Amino acid sequence: MSKAKKWNMIVNVAKCNNCYNCFVGAKDEYVGNEYKGYTAPQPLHGHQWIDIKRAEGGQWPMVEAQFRPQMCNHCDDAPCMKVAKNGAITKRADGIVIIDPVKSKGQKEIVDACPYNSVFWNEELEIPQAWPFDAHLLDNGWDKTKAETCCPTDVFKSVKVSDAEMLRIADQEELKTLEAKGGGKPRVYYKNSDVFDYAFLGGTVIKVNNGIEDCVEGVQVTASKDGAVIGSAVTDGFGDFKIQKLTKSLGSVELKIERDGEVIKTRTADVQESIYIGCITI
Repeated sequence: MSKAKKWNMIVNVAKCNNCYNCFVGAKDEYVGNEYKGYTAPQPLHGHQWIDIKRAEGGQWPMVEAQFRPQMCNHCDDAPCMKVAKNGAITKRADGIVIIDPVKSKGQKEIVDACPYNSVFWNEELEIPQAWPFDAHLLDNGWDKTKAETCCPTDVFKSVKVSDAEMLRIADQEELKTLEAKGGGKPRVYYKNSDVFDYAFLGGTVIKVNNGIEDCVEGVQVTASKDGAVIGSAVTDGFGDFKIQKLTKSLGSVELKIERDGEVIKTRTADVQESIYIGCITI
């Protein structure tokens, strides 16, 4: 494993509030501006070099939403490089992938090769283009990308470390990359991307006294699959529980509702995506 320091991007999805400052910052930096050796100008419309994806999970009244900025991953095993001709794409020693704005002319297959849909076609100039990790700024002394300087909630963090150190950071902070079909080995890492990556199972525990429904706090709800516990939660003051980080398309799970160590009810639920199963009366 190389000891050379390389650029990586960490994106904390939990901090993104969909303000689009990063998108606008990229437009401000590249629309109408040419950086020779790095990129030709980005078109005003049609390109989303930093694109905000949205995910929603659950049903009313228990719904979660997240926003995830996505961009060129600067892959170590970049699929775009495998189809590029005439040295149109280079992988720098610092990990950054550059699509040469001159050598790539006419090579639309570079766009189609990206499994992340992060390479765009400039119809006017007939070239493929993608976010170049703001390499022209980093090469001129910047220690942050434009997206970082524009973001008011500290979503982005670029780090230049060895591959071994990046793997340690990824393990310590539970970071994930977008591993698309066909691979790529991305250098953009995501943190707290739960709504995109997992499902939750939520519900509300109530009891009925003299025809009046009351919320039940402090009840333990445990989910099991094929006899193995896969998650649990305790109801809050509103009787709500939410079992997090379940695998999507999990299928049928068994729920055990306990109070004071005693099982008072069981039921099943079908988990495909995040789901709110309604009220459970005990």
